[in-house]
Amino acid sequence: MGLFDVKIISEHFGVPEAKGLEYYERKGGYRNARKACGMAPESIAAEVQASNLRGRGGAGFPTAMKWSFVPKDADTVYLVVNADESEPGTFKDRHILFWNPHMLVEGMIIASVALKVRNAYIYIRGEMAREYQVLQAAIDEAYAKGYLGERIFGSGTSLDITVYRGLGAYICGEETALLSSLEGGRGWPRLKPPFPAVKGLWGKPTIVNNVETIANLPWILEHGGKAFADLGTGRSGGLRLVSVCGHVNKPGVYELPLTVTGRQLIDEVCGGIKGGRKVKGVIPGGVSMPVLAPDELDVPFEFDALQKDERIREVEVRPGQKFDLGGNRTLRTMAGSGGVVVMDDTTDITQAAWRIVHFFAEESCGQCTPCREGTGWLAQVAHRIAFDHGRAGDVDLLASIADGIAGNTICALGDAAAWPTLAFLTKYRDEFEAKVRNAHRPKGAA
Repeated sequence: MGLFDVKIISEHFGVPEAKGLEYYERKGGYRNARKACGMAPESIAAEVQASNLRGRGGAGFPTAMKWSFVPKDADTVYLVVNADESEPGTFKDRHILFWNPHMLVEGMIIASVALKVRNAYIYIRGEMAREYQVLQAAIDEAYAKGYLGERIFGSGTSLDITVYRGLGAYICGEETALLSSLEGGRGWPRLKPPFPAVKGLWGKPTIVNNVETIANLPWILEHGGKAFADLGTGRSGGLRLVSVCGHVNKPGVYELPLTVTGRQLIDEVCGGIKGGRKVKGVIPGGVSMPVLAPDELDVPFEFDALQKDERIREVEVRPGQKFDLGGNRTLRTMAGSGGVVVMDDTTDITQAAWRIVHFFAEESCGQCTPCREGTGWLAQVAHRIAFDHGRAGDVDLLASIADGIAGNTICALGDAAAWPTLAFLTKYRDEFEAKVRNAHRPKGAA
């Protein structure tokens, strides 16, 4: 069996019967949830620590470390699964919800034992109507079998899971905005600290984890944390689900080793570029992540590898002025939410940049001035350039606006608009300048 053939979460994707409890149990499902109910919480946490499991929703933060922030003397702890998958180019979590919902439920039971949780929640994107129906049916099945509710599996552990449907606001994918929405308030991000693990839902310690993150827990408990770590590389354990769209022959959701490079993903997994054309750019982690140029695709699509590159510590976004990418984000980009967008050489990069910043301008919650005003200006100037109405100085203006937004907002939505803009301007600046030079010129004019 090749490494591409190893599967943890996606083995039964595409099998209709896999949604049901009977099929899931026949394949060993809920065995590890039952096992967890007889374990000490510290023992489960130790396996997660050994696994090198990192969050699969964006930043790749170590899961065990996040759990460790919960105060030891907390009387009430909540677990919230973030299923508000709304970023363009990202669609892997909905596959778990639709094809393998019981693995998520089982993972939530395991996490709840480890964290001493009595009530857990799943915040699901409201537009995911079919996924919601499948997920709720799975939860109902689990209740009917006594796997949820009071004294599950006949143990001393009790757990209730509630599914909450969002109303279509992208900002509610940010964990503190999600908690505000779950409480019935406006989906506005909160200042941190305090972090949710200390003061979250209704002021109580709360762990917010991504769907894929939690779905890995049954496998980790079955095979051990070390086995999961050994599947990965460096500080990142396990495999990774990626959703691939754009100009490839075989778009879709794939579960892959973290050592897979962008070039392998395109050529070996997705069957190459449509029509045999060349790659022009690849966004590796949802459209909030900076684009990779064709000569940067031999880097593994792993959290640390995509961030670190000693060659690039800062980028020049306009002549004579450099922008520090901050922290250890010295590359190229980040693995983000695993949403890979592939663009071929027919792509108008200026229009791609405009579509991205337009999305973030529409989805800004308006709480922070740099984001509320800045994303709107980014979208306006980017539209001007992309559709042949650019003015002298617009390219530098676009860079200046993005520079002013980055790092100056409560949550990362401002960065999500600024970073891709800066990357496009750094790696494809000639295209932006050519668009401005040719603005208002009659079609066909030399």
